[in-house]
Amino acid sequence: MSVIAPKFKLSEFIKSLLDNVFWILLILVLIGIPLVFMVLFAIEMPVINGELLTPFLALTWIADPSRTLPIIKAFMATDIFRVIAFPGFGFAALLAAGTIFVERKMLAKLQLRVGPFYCGKIEGILQLMGDGLKLISKEIIIPAKADKPIFWAAPVMFVGAAAAFVALIPVAPGWVVADVDLGLLGVFAVIGFFPIITILSAWSANSKFPFIGGIRALFQMVSFEIPLILSLLGVVILTGTLNLSEIAASQSSFPWIVFLPVGAIVFFITMLAELERIPFDLPEAESEIVAGWLTELSGMMYGLVQLGTYLKLYAFAALFVVLFLGGWNGPMVVPPFPAEILTDGIVMGPITANIPGLPLFTQEMLNGTLWFVLKTVGVIFFILLPRGVFPRIRIDMLLSLGWTKLIGLAFVNIFIALGLLYAGVLGPGGLQ
Repeated sequence: MSVIAPKFKLSEFIKSLLDNVFWILLILVLIGIPLVFMVLFAIEMPVINGELLTPFLALTWIADPSRTLPIIKAFMATDIFRVIAFPGFGFAALLAAGTIFVERKMLAKLQLRVGPFYCGKIEGILQLMGDGLKLISKEIIIPAKADKPIFWAAPVMFVGAAAAFVALIPVAPGWVVADVDLGLLGVFAVIGFFPIITILSAWSANSKFPFIGGIRALFQMVSFEIPLILSLLGVVILTGTLNLSEIAASQSSFPWIVFLPVGAIVFFITMLAELERIPFDLPEAESEIVAGWLTELSGMMYGLVQLGTYLKLYAFAALFVVLFLGGWNGPMVVPPFPAEILTDGIVMGPITANIPGLPLFTQEMLNGTLWFVLKTVGVIFFILLPRGVFPRIRIDMLLSLGWTKLIGLAFVNIFIALGLLYAGVLGPGGLQ
């Protein structure tokens, strides 16, 4: 029996377009505009030409472009901008997306493969968008005997913990979401949530493969968290602070990796284990237990866990940069803003001073961000590299490495730091 395709009718096509436009406008009116005003009421409005703007007058920038930059600058000074854009979730998610693409292409080159190629004219650059649309559109399947509340909550908690980790990382002077005095202790506290979330997700699936992967993850993370924490005590001893911004600022002359290379090596190895990266990917060993604790996750639940994983990867790489590679410190490579020169040759201040709202960023902030991103990308490259060149190790070798060798090296790093401190070579005041 043949099936006759329905004929194309222009009227129905136009009706469907109008329906879509109607719903888009309705969503914008009911959700978009209230959100905009919520943000505007959170902004400390600037004074322009002697007039203090109010949230209701802020939308006049559409008719008066001279008000646009001051409003944008005022918005950038709010906590909302820091959380959702820079240096918070948006900035980290952008780096995480780039990391996924670079990892695919880099591993393909290392193993003489093509990698993403056809989706997008430039080296398959649209593959990320395709994968995202696929995960959003796929059905979420919940195992019949799963503990549904915990099973649903685990991916959200995983992303939340990763986002909290990102919030503690200072990117440039004064640019951090949560600048707390005990920032390093906050990092330890956040890292401690990941084993709990992992085992809860694995147990709630009520399936043998996720449970085996969850137990492996628990063993692995707990055994490597202790040397991870010990490896950072040397930096705390020499700086005398737990504030991550102060630790980064203390490396203006030299990075701590120069004096504490053992601690940096131990931290990097434990970081790979915490991220479940090869050669420590036993919790997700696809050749043994399908996908480990991720086996029963599907659709956007799996997508959330992957997002959290790469946010966590960025946060660990950024933490390594802050603690051992000098953070945002580096030579000044960003040129100063051009100066205004009058007709008689008199040099005035920066030309941006005469434009309301400019400059949006200071020269020090741009330079610090540039060095921070370059260093972080370099560390991410070395995190990704073992996946293309190393095999997976056995679990007995993994546990032996964590509980014996790395803990011993972490104590050696502490003794080196104490020796430098009591010898008067280094200390909280810097080079003696």
